[in-house]
This record gives sequence, structure tokens and C-alpha cells, in this order.
Amino acid sequence: MFRKIFQNKKPVIGMVHLKALPGTPACSLSWEKILDLALHDVEELCAGGVDGIQVENQFDRPFLKPEDMGPETAAFLTAAGCAIRQRFPEIPMGMNVHLNGGMHALAAAKASGASWVRVFNLANGYISNSGYVDAAGPKIMRYRRLIDAQDIMIFGDFQVKHGSHAITSDRTLEEKAKDIEESMADAAVITGSRTGKAPDKESILQVKRTIHIPLLAGSGLNVKNVAELWGMLDGAIVGSSFKKDGDLSAPVERELVEEFVKEIPS
Repeated sequence: MFRKIFQNKKPVIGMVHLKALPGTPACSLSWEKILDLALHDVEELCAGGVDGIQVENQFDRPFLKPEDMGPETAAFLTAAGCAIRQRFPEIPMGMNVHLNGGMHALAAAKASGASWVRVFNLANGYISNSGYVDAAGPKIMRYRRLIDAQDIMIFGDFQVKHGSHAITSDRTLEEKAKDIEESMADAAVITGSRTGKAPDKESILQVKRTIHIPLLAGSGLNVKNVAELWGMLDGAIVGSSFKKDGDLSAPVERELVEEFVKEIPS
């Protein structure tokens, strides 16, 4: 399914960071303005040459854990996804809900015609800024069948950024990556320790030798390191590199997208 959706390419997936949504502490914009800004970013990403986009509630901080999220999160993600799909019907689209809201993301993806969801913690558990986050895999895989969403891929992180993984420190990176594969994920996502930090070369190689599903970089790829790391990966999810000075709150700039795409080895 992965290669069919991306037409056998290694995809560059550009992030669409929705401004703080209604009901969250930092929300200061109307829904219409939030949507206008998102559509602008999609237009810049598509014009710059990405192969897919991923929509997420990046500014709904401080993030709630899945069990504490209200229905408004899935509702606004769905509304954004439907508006994007109407304006840009050809670009493959995915959903991600902070923090680890896999079922919310899957519902939004099903309703809006998205092709995948990213889940930060599919297997095992870790300590986030919001507290302990449990594995989403057991519930989301059953929910995917319940809502007849088997055609929506699950991208699963392991040892995700912005978290403490001391509770699983007795297990290797390769073992945690294998857990993602055994949790029935369609692709695995490897990251650095924080937004804007790339995974190191050795870690990518170790994981790539271990799993048999596509491996995406989920943070830190930029014009300076893409030539070195691209050959080891099956694609990348890129956000901060497409914004001036790596500022997540800034709009996407088409020129930065084009510059990144041009640096990808042929």
C-alpha cells in the first residue's frame, strides 16, 4: 500500500501545522483564519514538490493524552482535512494528533479521505511532558477494523522525540523498532531527540537491517544532511526545514521546499 500511494517513490511528506484549535489554551484565531493559514502551507508545499502532506494539531499545547481529549480535536482535524482534500484532491494526505491520539487521527483520516496516520507511541510506553503515554497499537488496530479503515496506513514511531524512554532502556533500539513492525504498522518512523534533530546514521542503519517495512525519518532532515541520509531511508516527514529559521510557527516557504527537493540524490 505504501508504494502504491506514493507511486514507488521515496516520499517527501510536508507538515501542515494547524494553529491552536478552538478549545485549546493558545487559540486566538478564528477557525476561518486557521484554515486559511493551513491551505496556504499546503499550496506552498505542493508547489515546492512534496509527495504528500501530513496535517497535525501542533499548537494545541500543552497536549492532552488520548483518554483526556474531547471530540472537538477529531472534528477540527476532519474539517481541515476535508477542506484540503477539496482544494488539493491529488496530494496524498495523512493525519497526526498530539499526543498519541491515534484513534482521533484515524477517525479524522477516514472522514476526510486521508491515506495514513502517524502514531508517536504505537508499542511500549514512555514518559512525555504530559505524563505516561501508553501504547496505542492494541486499540488503534482494532478501531481501524471497526470503522472499516483497513486502507488507511499506520506509521508508528519508536523511541519518539521529546520523551524519556528510561522505562524501556533495557531494550535496544532495534528491538523497539521490531515491536512497531510486530504491532502491524505499515511503516516505522525514526527521529532524533527533539524537533529539528535528525536521527544519527548508525541508528538508521541498525534499524533498517532489523525491520522489513518502510522506514521514514520523522525529524531533522534538511538541505545539509539529506544527501547523506536519504539513501538509507524510504522517505521523510519534514516540517521545520520548510520554515524560515526552523521556526514552527512561521509559514511554509516554497523556496525552502524546492531547495530541499533539489538536494535529494537521484
